[in-house]
Amino acid sequence: MSKEEMKRIFSRFYQIDKSHFSEGNGLGLAIVKRIIELSEGTIEVTSEENVGTLMTVNLPIEEETNKILIK
Repeated sequence: MSKEEMKRIFSRFYQIDKSHFSEGNGLGLAIVKRIIELSEGTIEVTSEENVGTLMTVNLPIEEETNKILIK
């Protein structure tokens, strides 16, 4: 995707592929990003136009030190 498209991919209602306009409303990546942020994670995007795009999601691991198991 182009640099201009990369700037907007997390914007609500933005769709890169206009040929599929009737199939979605452009909320998917905006929702994904918000969920990741609420989970204290990050999402990184790298893309080379006409080659491919890589999205990397990092989420923190919850430590289980505060959990007690009762048998």
